[in-house]
Amino acid sequence: MNIVIAIDSFKGSLTSLQAGNAAVEGIKSVYPDADITVRPLADGGEGTVDALVSGMGGEFRSVEVTDPCGKPARARYGIINASNTAVMEISAAAGLTLVPPDKRDPMKTTTFGVGEMMRDAISHGCRNFIIGIGGSATNDGGAGMLQALGFGLLDERGEQIPNGAEGLSRLVRITNDRVLPELSKCRFNIACDVKNPLCGDNGCSAVFAPQKGASPESLSVMDKWLANFAKLTKTICPDADPDYPGAGAAGGLGFAFRSYTNASLLPGVELVLQETHLEEYIRNADIVITGEGRLDAQTAMGKAPVGVAKLAKKHGKPVIAFAGSVSKDAAALNGCGIDAYFPILRTVCSFDDAMNTENAAENLSGTAEQVFRVVKSIIKEDYQC
Repeated sequence: MNIVIAIDSFKGSLTSLQAGNAAVEGIKSVYPDADITVRPLADGGEGTVDALVSGMGGEFRSVEVTDPCGKPARARYGIINASNTAVMEISAAAGLTLVPPDKRDPMKTTTFGVGEMMRDAISHGCRNFIIGIGGSATNDGGAGMLQALGFGLLDERGEQIPNGAEGLSRLVRITNDRVLPELSKCRFNIACDVKNPLCGDNGCSAVFAPQKGASPESLSVMDKWLANFAKLTKTICPDADPDYPGAGAAGGLGFAFRSYTNASLLPGVELVLQETHLEEYIRNADIVITGEGRLDAQTAMGKAPVGVAKLAKKHGKPVIAFAGSVSKDAAALNGCGIDAYFPILRTVCSFDDAMNTENAAENLSGTAEQVFRVVKSIIKEDYQC
């Protein structure tokens, strides 16, 4: 029995690898000699760094950066030494959760710390980057990040513009003569699940800035400044496209990454599956196991378990999914490659008990055991026939 397990985290309860190992324990009680491979799974958002770094033999680094409000802070990211790959979430340096609610204002918040995090990784030999860009507190078009990497975003006096979206109001020229030399040798894959352009009615200012504390009257001026930033960007990056799907992600970081680093913007699940080479493991599997904390209709819209199921069905493999809870509309998953799904709760309990890591692992292990007892029984019957 060759089994491949790739389960997304049960957020607040089990990490991706903890969930996978719990399933292994249950399966091994039925098939002690099974060949089981556990691979990390994430959707490009929160938890992606932990899943990829832990699951791919990496290590974590903590570096001092500038937080969104311009103050010193510590940011954590991962390095996978075998491939010289840095795994980051921009929220570690420019996240909304880093800003107190009464201080949230994208006119002032900066992405400078993101660039500092990247510089640190480059100084430690990283040339490949996997970066999730969700949860930002900013709307500066990535200007702060670019300044930290050595780009000149200059005002009329030839000085660097100040932090935040309001700094873009002074932007008249962009230079690249002092850019970190190693940057051109780096490859960037960006986990980006939004399709918004940089500017306009569906741009980052109109759609996302209000959630970050922007006042209604600031939206149109920020949009105007970002349009000017895009125009000036074309003077040194002729292929820059502010209308490219995802350019408006993270307050314009999608535009900055694609224009200035030639990054690829990919759906988070697709990127994680690509980087973990999951298909290579699935190709020889007998059964594929996936899942996440809650399975529902939203899962069917392209979340991590469905990404795993699509890969499995490409090679004709059966797919079983486990979840902490399952909604009624999760039946849609049966049409998305998941052959059967199972909630792991086995008795009525409180929310806190269900979320307890030890309890969740025990429940997942026990459910996996019972499911594979059915599998073993069916295989025996087929053999006898």
